[in-house]
Amino acid sequence: MERVTEPELMVDDDQAIAYSEADFTESHQGAVTRFGAAFPEFAGGRMLDLACGPADVTVRFARAYPDTHIVGLEGSPAMLALGVQRVAREGCAGQISLQHRLLPDPELATLGAFDAVVSTAALHHFHDPAVLWDAIRIAASPGACIFVQDLMRPESAAIAQALVDQHARGEPDVLRRDFFHSLCAAFTTDEVRAQLAAAGLDALDVQPITDRHLVIQGRAG
Repeated sequence: MERVTEPELMVDDDQAIAYSEADFTESHQGAVTRFGAAFPEFAGGRMLDLACGPADVTVRFARAYPDTHIVGLEGSPAMLALGVQRVAREGCAGQISLQHRLLPDPELATLGAFDAVVSTAALHHFHDPAVLWDAIRIAASPGACIFVQDLMRPESAAIAQALVDQHARGEPDVLRRDFFHSLCAAFTTDEVRAQLAAAGLDALDVQPITDRHLVIQGRAG
């Protein structure tokens, strides 16, 4: 199946609310667990969460690493507003700062270098994936932990629909629709490896981890 792009930002309030309220515990907590397994020595520092959405994963990282200050960047005002609410509700305002920024951001380097750069469920939204890889390269300090988890495009639209039916049964129609479109907009492992090579990040490892997710992880050069 050829890739079919979707809008880069979820700006619709109904979309953002449906995404924020959905139960993504398995994949979101799984991202934190996988990060910990990949980087067992990471105990704290500065972490950048690129395209953090409603900050559910951001909060989970904050709980797992209480000595880490996390900066979350998000381009969608609707998502960012929900993220700010979640951070305040969960009592993480002293540890997490969220900012409205669109990538590519010529001012990204002014945030300084980070000990860890993470991104979850965002890569497939970028029409040009090099934008995300360039942001990671700019923000990561030498030796920084890099961890990206995203959807993985299936071989056909029929398989994509079957994945929606299996994993989003009973969810609102808007969420099921967006899930299908996101699967169709996602990349294969081979495509991601080619992107990393072009970005000079080919030392990062790319592996499928579920029937619908892949992970890119490793250290910045």
